[in-house]
Amino acid sequence: MKNLFTLLLITCFYSNLISQNSADKKPNFIIIFTDDMGYGDLGVYGHPTIKTPNLDQMAYEGQKWTNFYVGASVCTPSRAAILTGRLPIRSGMTSKKQRVLFPDSKNGLPASEITLAEQLKSVGYKTAAIGKWHLGHKKQYLPTNNGFDYYFGIPYSNDMDLLQGDEFKNYWSRPYDSIEPAHFNVPLIRNTEIIERPANQNTIIKRYSEEAINYIKENRNNQFFVYLAHNLPHVPLFVSKEFEGKSKRGLYGDVIEEIDYGVGEILKTLKEEGLEENTIVVFTSDNGPWLPFKLHGGSAGLLRAGKGSTWEGGMREPAIFWAPGRIKPDVISEIGSTMDLFTTFSNLAGAELPKDRILDSHDLGPVLFQQKESTRKSIIYYRGNEIYAVRLGDFKAHYITQGVYGQFGKREEHNPPILYNLSHDPGEQFNISDKHPEVLKEIKSLVDAHKAKLVVGKDQLAERE
Repeated sequence: MKNLFTLLLITCFYSNLISQNSADKKPNFIIIFTDDMGYGDLGVYGHPTIKTPNLDQMAYEGQKWTNFYVGASVCTPSRAAILTGRLPIRSGMTSKKQRVLFPDSKNGLPASEITLAEQLKSVGYKTAAIGKWHLGHKKQYLPTNNGFDYYFGIPYSNDMDLLQGDEFKNYWSRPYDSIEPAHFNVPLIRNTEIIERPANQNTIIKRYSEEAINYIKENRNNQFFVYLAHNLPHVPLFVSKEFEGKSKRGLYGDVIEEIDYGVGEILKTLKEEGLEENTIVVFTSDNGPWLPFKLHGGSAGLLRAGKGSTWEGGMREPAIFWAPGRIKPDVISEIGSTMDLFTTFSNLAGAELPKDRILDSHDLGPVLFQQKESTRKSIIYYRGNEIYAVRLGDFKAHYITQGVYGQFGKREEHNPPILYNLSHDPGEQFNISDKHPEVLKEIKSLVDAHKAKLVVGKDQLAERE
């Protein structure tokens, strides 16, 4: 009995020592960023028929955030926000004329912007971008010129470069089973070279996950950052044979379940390589669901509207943080943003934050590791170069509301702004502006302070060739 007690003490000592050593190391980082996935599309966020056992387990072992936002409600500006830690209005990666970049766009992410990859590379990290980029398709704008050592993916959305000679809106009236990867002349790029065109999108989820796994294995003895940006479930939807017809939710569910499987394989690899206690994995999406595509679009759950809008369904996303031994499991209702990953990861890696620009990024470390309150108390909802809404604490004021893709009404300016308590009314149904004039005054002060220091970046999206 005495020997058993001694053995338990020794085991406990070495277990604590290993955990302490892991906590002292600079962690690896993996961001898994889906495209057009809604707040309600995962099992752990309430979907009744899409099975996501790996993401559900990831949430149980880590932290599930319920008030987590992206920097914009469409692809290009949202991706600029997550990688720069800045509102896209500052970098010029948003526009009143064009909402995203296209295959004939002239520009991309300005070289003056500092990406998260550049931050981490400056302190010795190996960096890889896998999947959809959408920050400029020309060589000077690709990931390898923005801090990433390696790139494998497509340069813009998977519905671009339509080859059928039909108008985009007319193309989608055809039966979905007649839609093929070959209809979209989207290039698959390795570093800066096109290796496949059109990209075979039926196998692209699987190949992205395999690329991430290979990079992890190759860099198991290095600190690394992997930015895995799936180009699905953005339409057109494609899935591998192994997952075709698997989900009760149909093709859309098949796609989500294949992404979930890939997440499981990545987490499994981290455990097999002994890296799970020293790797922080974040799963989220770039914006809300593309609702006009009906059964081929996702769900924002109880939130209002979806992609393209500044209602909650357009910009509030599922977010799961996972790092066994570092992050204590919990459900977090504090406010967070994809922009906060820039400061959070920089601080953990020991990378000095740039002092020559305004960052819209907070350190989430105290919430993740100590379960303290978030320093982020507000969200500014831009559409193009205009502020449409602002959240401060529980309250959200809409200065402008506007539908999108023929849904949710025409543009309307509100004076006074309409106001919702998002903790009581996440679906934004009940205007309470008349009951809280003091809240509207406080939000106005926040907006005034923001505008007083705002330097608008040159519009990088408007020009096309």
